[in-house]
Amino acid sequence: MRNILTLAAVSVAALAAPSAALAQRAPAAVVVVVDTNRIYGECNACKTAQASLTSQINALQARKQTLAGQLQPEGQSIQTAINALNGKEPDAALKARVQAFQKKEQDAQDELEKGQANIQSIRQNVLQQINAKLDPAVNSVMTQRGANLAVDVEATLAHGTAIDVTDAVLAALNATLPSVSLTPLPQQPASTGQTPGR
Repeated sequence: MRNILTLAAVSVAALAAPSAALAQRAPAAVVVVVDTNRIYGECNACKTAQASLTSQINALQARKQTLAGQLQPEGQSIQTAINALNGKEPDAALKARVQAFQKKEQDAQDELEKGQANIQSIRQNVLQQINAKLDPAVNSVMTQRGANLAVDVEATLAHGTAIDVTDAVLAALNATLPSVSLTPLPQQPASTGQTPGR
């Protein structure tokens, strides 16, 4: 009798296993594709930010040329004076000119690097703001279309135009992100090298 009960339990378990596995199977994929490169180039806030960044990059380039134009004649003048010494030691006045020129060069380099870092920080801040609104826009469109998977168009080999929801995502992003802050990211406090609490 005990063997029959054991056999019956095993049979019931064997019959239940396939249905449990079926219940855990993932739903069929309903895919939409999004052209994120197009969104980053065409969203209203993106275009405004790009125009501002381009203007700042052009201004920095102009400043670089201005600084070079100011430094080059002075550098050539100092080099001419050094060459005229024919290997002799420069006097104190010429040494002072060289040191002053080197400081100007360093100050110019620091200014340009600071400007470049500022532009890069603004670009990162803009991207963070766009990405923070882009994900919800994609999810909203997925829900509207009954999709459970969104793929960037660059990750596909081919796709039908009917599953491209870029226009809908772009409209949703424009509605939730009319503009972005064009400021650098907040500066992180400098690390003191100490463990907190000590």
